[in-house]
Amino acid sequence: MGDDASPLECLAAQIRRCTICRDEPIGRPLPHEPRPVVVASANARILVAGQAPGLRVHETGLPFNDRSGDRLRDWMGVSREAFYDPALFAIVPMGFCFPGYDAKGGDLPPRRECAPHWRQPLMNLMPQIELVLAVGQHAQKWHLGRDCRATLTQTVAAWREIFEAPRPARILPLPHPSWRNTGWLKRNPWFERDLLPVLRREVAARISA
Repeated sequence: MGDDASPLECLAAQIRRCTICRDEPIGRPLPHEPRPVVVASANARILVAGQAPGLRVHETGLPFNDRSGDRLRDWMGVSREAFYDPALFAIVPMGFCFPGYDAKGGDLPPRRECAPHWRQPLMNLMPQIELVLAVGQHAQKWHLGRDCRATLTQTVAAWREIFEAPRPARILPLPHPSWRNTGWLKRNPWFERDLLPVLRREVAARISA
């Protein structure tokens, strides 16, 4: 990192070198070598606030580089090329490293070390963000605070009230685009009918400006 690097570039570089979940863990240490994945941006007007990388993302170092990412991009109405343009999107998960699997083979929750240590300093250096896509309950709890409802379904169902609330950046709560949530989408048809057109409209307006 050169002497002319911005504070945001320096912080992102520190995050990519982070090993606190291995060296100073809260609970069990990370079961593999850390590989933090983050896309910080000084220009993007949209922040994708996800959960934590999955195994494929851990292996490739590219966020949402899996079937979940394909579904998320479809929800947003953007191409893969646009999604990975840091001038258009910042991508900051709640946990930067793949947390491993639980006993049933599902991904564990985001590591608890990441957000308290890194998230607010990173957000402070991206004041240009106008729209936060809060993907999953962990991201919703952090970004919405007391406005987060008791369950993910209740939070996403309240999307219009949340989106219209006065904040420095508007927030749209989304379920995780995992294919494990296909049943949830079928039980809640209002998500695709009512929320997705607004999501696509708001994303399109900000990446075309």
